[in-house]
Amino acid sequence: MKILVTGGTGYIGSHFVVVAQQAGMDVVIVDSLENSSAKVVDAIESITGIRPYFYKGIDHDIGLLNGIFSNHKFDAVVHFAGYKSVAESTREPMKYYRNNVGGTAVLMEVMRNHNVTNFVFSSSATIYGFPQFNPYTESHPISPFNVYGHSKAMVETMMQSQCGAVPEWSAIALRYFNPVGAHPGGDLGEDPKGIPNNLMPYLTKVAVGALPELGIFGNNYDTVDGTGVRDYIHVMDLAEGHLKALEWVNSHRGFTAVNLGAGYGYSVLQIVEAFERVNGVKVPYSFKPRRAGDLPAYWADASTAERVLDWKVSRSLDDMVRDSWTWQSRHPNGYGDDS
Repeated sequence: MKILVTGGTGYIGSHFVVVAQQAGMDVVIVDSLENSSAKVVDAIESITGIRPYFYKGIDHDIGLLNGIFSNHKFDAVVHFAGYKSVAESTREPMKYYRNNVGGTAVLMEVMRNHNVTNFVFSSSATIYGFPQFNPYTESHPISPFNVYGHSKAMVETMMQSQCGAVPEWSAIALRYFNPVGAHPGGDLGEDPKGIPNNLMPYLTKVAVGALPELGIFGNNYDTVDGTGVRDYIHVMDLAEGHLKALEWVNSHRGFTAVNLGAGYGYSVLQIVEAFERVNGVKVPYSFKPRRAGDLPAYWADASTAERVLDWKVSRSLDDMVRDSWTWQSRHPNGYGDDS
């Protein structure tokens, strides 16, 4: 199978490329490198022994995409490329609609023109919005409360429309919960540019001494220890879920959406305790006021993934914190370039 992976040098995309190549797939990457590094391609080659094709560019450059699709005959597209900061999306909504929605529309148009009909999309649990019930199932109302979530929901609507209009199309939206961890070898991991927005990369930056302390927003929620509870999933489990999604689009027609999560949650303090216990590293932290819009607790109902994709998580919280620290401690400056 030959696949195009957009955003393939990003955190989740790069881990997927590793498992895809190890599964015998022929991978072509297109990535702008705006939020990633060209050194990721070297890391993928080091792990797998195979250097994927790589094109630098944005996924709404129709000329670039037409050239790539003319040079390669793809069986499927796995679409990771997109901006992902909730805070930034609120400040710069048009940037997110142009890139996340407009870029996907261009990509799907090029797919149509080149008769590629299998599509796997990196969606998000943020599309559900405030929980009307917990855990979230795929039938939960779609009601995002930020621009980032709206952009993901709009792409899902485009996917449904395309599958409805063209019966040959097969598309699956994978609604992620909270990916953490890294490749266990320690040379591929999460390297956000600037101050991290998410818990685990912030925590590892504190542990390696790059940031002074971890701020925990709220300690009086109605949870096991007062801190927020989230569904965390190891990035390698998530990557393997995409292999199962590719199997699905190759054998089904139409659109479906599937949660990729563990099906249970951990609190912020449970994450910190596990990190300190497993790695023998102290993480200084202090409590801060709650942030507007933060939810006390949510997690996935992951039963559809097990039933439809024959997939469920296999890695533990200890695996997540160990692999995160192996990556960060081996690479305290991340990939160390600004390409």
